[in-house]
Amino acid sequence: MILFDKPQGWTSHDAAEAFRRMLPPGTKVGHCGSLDPVATGLLVLLVGPCTRLQARMQGLDKCYSGLIRLGVETDTGDITGKVLCEKPVPDVGLADLQKMMDAFHGSVDVPVPAYSAVKHKGKALYQYARRGQPVPEKRRVSKIYEWRALSYKAPDLEHAIKCSSGTYIRALATELGGRLGCGATMLTLRRDRVAGLRLDDALTLDEAKKLSLAQLREMLDRSLKRLQDVVIG
Repeated sequence: MILFDKPQGWTSHDAAEAFRRMLPPGTKVGHCGSLDPVATGLLVLLVGPCTRLQARMQGLDKCYSGLIRLGVETDTGDITGKVLCEKPVPDVGLADLQKMMDAFHGSVDVPVPAYSAVKHKGKALYQYARRGQPVPEKRRVSKIYEWRALSYKAPDLEHAIKCSSGTYIRALATELGGRLGCGATMLTLRRDRVAGLRLDDALTLDEAKKLSLAQLREMLDRSLKRLQDVVIG
């Protein structure tokens, strides 16, 4: 197992490919839960025979933090998308926002973003969106264990969330903006935890570049006990 602090602009596939090139030819490397290119933070990678544990690892709970910008709505649900509308932000305070976010605790059913890898008839939704075709509506039920409003300086809300696997934070931002009546979009996102695995223990890109093959192999060997603990629970 490799814990990697994915930089902004990289896809999860980019990260897996980077480590694959560092290992002997033919070595399998897979990621356990995609992070959007705009997002950063903890990406769990599995190597070799341990890639068979991907499905189990993908189902683990996650913790994120980041910024939501109120008053703007985009087609992607994040700041990289095309602006669909902009509206004045209502006069709300941190306590007001927290009260609204508390209403999301428990099971929530929200639309999957149009620009997502969720498939319809074998084709990802983003493929429909990019071609200008009508995007079939897909919904996903997620569990929100805790959603905290950390600070608010209009129009940006700093937040932290603990949720089940498969939760689209972009979709929650859009839903929150809809309830406020002004729209909202995800400005930044950072994955801080995957179950008991912490971002503090992850390799940065600069650290990964300095690893020799021997050091990488030693790190992988050391990771087996921790991986076992996470899988067993």
